[in-house]
Amino acid sequence: MRFLIGILAAATLVAGPVLAQTPAAGAQQAPAQHPPSALPPSRLTSPGDPGPGQPPALEKPDPAKEAAIRHLMDITQTSKLGDNITNAITAQVRQVMGRSLQKPEDLQKFMDAFTQKFNAAAPASAVNDAEIPVYSHFFSMEDIQGLTKFYESPLGQHVVKNLPQVAQMTQQAGVQMDQKAALEVLRSMSEDYPQLKQLLPPDPSAAPTPGPGPGAGPAPSPAPRLAPSAPSAPPAPSAPPAPPQK
Repeated sequence: MRFLIGILAAATLVAGPVLAQTPAAGAQQAPAQHPPSALPPSRLTSPGDPGPGQPPALEKPDPAKEAAIRHLMDITQTSKLGDNITNAITAQVRQVMGRSLQKPEDLQKFMDAFTQKFNAAAPASAVNDAEIPVYSHFFSMEDIQGLTKFYESPLGQHVVKNLPQVAQMTQQAGVQMDQKAALEVLRSMSEDYPQLKQLLPPDPSAAPTPGPGPGAGPAPSPAPRLAPSAPSAPPAPSAPPAPPQK
């Protein structure tokens, strides 16, 4: 189970298009956008779109629109998404199997066989092919052309280059703040829920507890501590962020 979870988590970390030119060092998100319900029907949504929780009916676009989408994916480096996911999963498999296959030659033999079979079963190009109908469903040809014009501009290329680091740093700051706030709230509730005292890590601002006196027996094993872990970031949307409206 841990093996499976680790592989899926590795894929999740690189699912955003803004990560295409950077290593999967942390979860990243595209900037917040207006919800589809706030957009005019003629733009990113249509009256026939399904309701929340219902997958849209995706159709392959005509050749001209498909070519425009692929060009947009190239200039935003979204076209590297398939390679990123493949590399992340392969690295995770190597890390896990390296604990079982101690000899480097055995591990390399296994990885060569896995990589060959994995690339045949899930070629990176298939990810791009799967993205095309998604772009086509949510963006009209006019949208694609407008996004392309923006991302071909110096500002657009600046966004593509720097947005991954901006998103990573801001998310890390937010996670740290939320972790600290969660621990403070849990400590404030420990009087009403005494069991929390055995689960929470020591409060760095509290006075140290005096140690046992001479002749005291060995200290009991500490109870497992509760510390909120960083939440797994959801995959970023497959479409690049839209330029600000003038």
